[in-house]
Amino acid sequence: MLNRVYSASPGYFRSSVNWAHCKRSRFRSINRFNVISSCLFIVLAITCVYIYLYEAVPSPVILEKNTINDLQESNGICDLYDGTWVVDETYPLYNASECPFAETSFNCLANGRRDKGYLKWKWKPKNCDIPRFNVGVILEKLRGKRIVFVGDSLSRTQWESMICLLMNGVEDKKSVYEVNGNKISKKIRYLSVRFHSFNFTIEFYRSVFLVKIGSVPKRSPKRVRSTIKLDELDGISSKWIDSDILVFNTGHWWNRAKLFEMGCYFKVGGRLKLGMSTMSAYTTALNTWASWVENMVDTDRTRVFFRTFEGSHWSGQNGHTCEVTEKPLYRSNMEYRNNFSDIIKSVVNNMSVPVTTMYVTPMGSFRSDAHVGTWSDNPTVPDCSHWCLPGVPDAWNQILFSYL
Repeated sequence: MLNRVYSASPGYFRSSVNWAHCKRSRFRSINRFNVISSCLFIVLAITCVYIYLYEAVPSPVILEKNTINDLQESNGICDLYDGTWVVDETYPLYNASECPFAETSFNCLANGRRDKGYLKWKWKPKNCDIPRFNVGVILEKLRGKRIVFVGDSLSRTQWESMICLLMNGVEDKKSVYEVNGNKISKKIRYLSVRFHSFNFTIEFYRSVFLVKIGSVPKRSPKRVRSTIKLDELDGISSKWIDSDILVFNTGHWWNRAKLFEMGCYFKVGGRLKLGMSTMSAYTTALNTWASWVENMVDTDRTRVFFRTFEGSHWSGQNGHTCEVTEKPLYRSNMEYRNNFSDIIKSVVNNMSVPVTTMYVTPMGSFRSDAHVGTWSDNPTVPDCSHWCLPGVPDAWNQILFSYL
């Protein structure tokens, strides 16, 4: 019995060893399979989670950067303000006579202008294209928003242009109305047009200096009839807050004819500054504006723009001659008034909050053909400062929309 047991033991042990070895091999194979499967599962899970989050969480709308990157070409960076005017037969984008918010003074065709070539020019940046104006898309983007323009009559022209551009996409024209029933007039300080179907308003506040008009200090020289308080923003500035898009401009009233010749001088800290130059005063006023924006405007909500000075085309020895051409100039006419634009860019660049400078000065310098001239509601007074509608302000708004 013992012999049979001992004689069988070697084979038995060999079988046991072989079985154990085989089991370990299978175990190692299964182990490797499990490790590989686990890794693949983890990779697949991470991928699914990423895709879910990417689809579920909308990416932040940094539209200025995205637009510029999308428009870049291999030969340079997209500068929306460096370019030229090209003919586009699909222009103009609206008929001013069919837009009740286009001021009669700016509707040159209705006021007798016969040539229509000035209506066909589109602004074309050198290294990119401004996105084609899609009124339906813009109306949806503005749904529930509040757009505010603040400045002089050139700001009002841009305001009117924007309304006319957007009305083309509204079926029920009566759903677009001035909230107080006012007719468009340069004498009204506040105008607001509501697009009822899309629940947004486009507002204009007339503030030609942005800062406050002050009283005349006692014992002032007789030539002083009014003052501009350079260190205090316009009293209606509280109404500009809580907007979604806020566009400023000022410049055309900062000249001798509308200041010193009218008896208007500057005041800082309650003191009269009779010897202060226009440029120094302009810089002081813009720094006051910048401080107000930094302290009063929530730039996480409100997108702030400052449009630079729009050069005029007055000529002659005294600068009182207005000759409107049939075509744009081949070479831009850069005037001394670009000093205003330089000050704007300098002040904005030094601000602690994000503000976008709309450097439209070069664009307008080509367009000696696009001014109102004698085709206004008062043809006896030529106008080489304001623009016909449709016209140059439409390009400003197309650039503004490209940021949105």
